[in-house]
Amino acid sequence: MAGNANTRFENVALLSVASTLPSRVTTSVDIEERLTAALRRLKLPGGLLQRVAGVLERRNWASGESSDEATVSAGRRAMAEANVDPSQLGLLINTSVTRKHLEPSVAVRLHHGLGLPSSAINFDVANACLGFVSGMSLAASMIDSGQIRYAIVVNGEDADEIQDTTIRRLLTRDVNRDDFMSEFASLTLGSGSAAAILGRADEHPTAHRVLGGVTRAATQFHELCVGSVDGMFTDAKALLKGGLDLVVSAWKEASTEWNWSSMDRYITHQVSSVHTNAIVKAAGLDPDRVPRTYPRFGNVGPASIPITLVEEQETLKKGDRVLLMGVGSGLNTAMLELAW
Repeated sequence: MAGNANTRFENVALLSVASTLPSRVTTSVDIEERLTAALRRLKLPGGLLQRVAGVLERRNWASGESSDEATVSAGRRAMAEANVDPSQLGLLINTSVTRKHLEPSVAVRLHHGLGLPSSAINFDVANACLGFVSGMSLAASMIDSGQIRYAIVVNGEDADEIQDTTIRRLLTRDVNRDDFMSEFASLTLGSGSAAAILGRADEHPTAHRVLGGVTRAATQFHELCVGSVDGMFTDAKALLKGGLDLVVSAWKEASTEWNWSSMDRYITHQVSSVHTNAIVKAAGLDPDRVPRTYPRFGNVGPASIPITLVEEQETLKKGDRVLLMGVGSGLNTAMLELAW
């Protein structure tokens, strides 16, 4: 049966959001130079990443950097900006797609790195590119229920291994044009980390209220984008159509509960120019209110929404209405409203 899941929060605020970006810049020209032999053999034109996806460059971790250490750094800065001590945190949710092993959770390393108390609950939440928004919603629910006072939601992504593996495979002789395009999305990925602190709104009246939002599933499309350390394989055309249909249906049904037609900022999951332009058109959004970070950072998975929010927060003023929105492989969509 079709329908949205609606959630409203009574006493939750976003106290801070911080990001850590890798120091190494990898341009799309750099990646296509590595793929020169494949592009020539398959008679594909150069400039595909820039022309089709709108991705000019992305960040990758340099020597001595790692997604885990960067996530800890982002978490420490988020705590400092929120004036929250590690001892006050009752929950850590890690939302990363990137993981070096199946167990233990990534969360335990970050819990230790941030110096959180033994009383702080910690675990991973996996929901593809919607992970950070899902983590925020779960943390907000636990704050509203009185289980915890403060929560930290974190994410750290490392695109190096999947891109290197993808490039090596695309250079083999048995790859055809369809194979190449099915892995095209892997070449748009970027690395980065982010963290957010949530707490009780009545204790932080000047913070940014987390009001609530909707989610909607279309899991009949669960095979359209499948990723692992070996690569990410997508049916781009079907994925775009399925994602747009899902967003539009969720958007229309949400209009009976929420008025999101004139938000001050729409912080969307950053995929590509094609994806962003399609969402803007389908939902009738003002393109000037939809910031774009994919040209500089690529698709940073679940970290893209908080990273984009960090990039925008200096231009936001008290009272602005902000909508976090995106689509995650599977497919799922989520929209979460903040009152800045």
